[in-house]
Amino acid sequence: MTQNSHDLARRLADRVEAVCRHYLSSGRREGHYWLVGDVHNMPGRSMYVRLKDSSKGLAGKWTDAATGEHGDLLDVIRESCGLVDFKDVTEEARAFLNMPPPEPKHRQQQQQSPAPHGSPEAARRLVRMSQPIYGTLVQAYLWERGIADLRGTGSLHYHPRYYYRPDEHSLTETWPAMIAAVTDLDGKITGAHRTWLDPRRRDKAPIDTPRRAIGDLLGNAVRFGTASDVMAAGEGIETVLSLRQVIPDMPMLAALSAAHLAACQFPDTLRRLYIVRDNDPAGDGARDTLIERANAAGIEAIVISPGLSDFNEDLRTLGLDALRTEARLQVAPQDVARFMALA
Repeated sequence: MTQNSHDLARRLADRVEAVCRHYLSSGRREGHYWLVGDVHNMPGRSMYVRLKDSSKGLAGKWTDAATGEHGDLLDVIRESCGLVDFKDVTEEARAFLNMPPPEPKHRQQQQQSPAPHGSPEAARRLVRMSQPIYGTLVQAYLWERGIADLRGTGSLHYHPRYYYRPDEHSLTETWPAMIAAVTDLDGKITGAHRTWLDPRRRDKAPIDTPRRAIGDLLGNAVRFGTASDVMAAGEGIETVLSLRQVIPDMPMLAALSAAHLAACQFPDTLRRLYIVRDNDPAGDGARDTLIERANAAGIEAIVISPGLSDFNEDLRTLGLDALRTEARLQVAPQDVARFMALA
């Protein structure tokens, strides 16, 4: 932690109860502690923040007894506000403390920021600060879209209060979000895709752009399962997960857009590629490019097409049995036996 960070943490600790009332408003004071569910400001009592210095620890230090996590009040601000860049955390802390902005730093120091906005490192930090999806709004959102079988979805995560800023001139909002890790062929996180959610409707949040991505996306993808000789590749997360409801054992990836689907990278071991097509002109373009690239690499390309606009619409409108029949007719017989769920 830098000297500036230590100074901010100390100043926050001097006003520890005010910090807790503002950022951990779901909790309450009990004796010399502030009790709350977790650092994301969920209701409960498993996390405690020290309100006074004692032989057991300093004011402002906190521990979550359920997870073993611990930290200081800068961590509280980062996690409760869903901030990723440390610059945003310090700006939020300074605003709370009514401190003037810091003096401009040397250009070289600015270039050495550990996690520039939108960088792969910022994406990795976002994924690390998120949590598994089971029992969360992400699971409810996917169920609402007909996606109940969530085996192999370790690339998906949940953040209960992730910041959203429409543009640089607007105020920051916080919404729950589905965080998807984007990885390369070696499994290294290169980016993150965010879907902000509305907890009341179990749908995407009512904001201008409820889906955004950061990091290096080209050639990389959100992956479900580890590909070897056979895999399927599609655009959207929900589209790919819909097909996995009836082909649960086939490795798949979501490239997040038609342009990125056309550029997705093939494992050296790949021998057959299923192209999960969206029924629109962009989907046609991605299909054609992938077929050409796969054939040039000696990979068999098979197109799987939805009956409606995409496979999630098929799942929600036509039902699971119809989707299973639809997929069975388009998957190679040897892969039906190998990957498909029994009817």
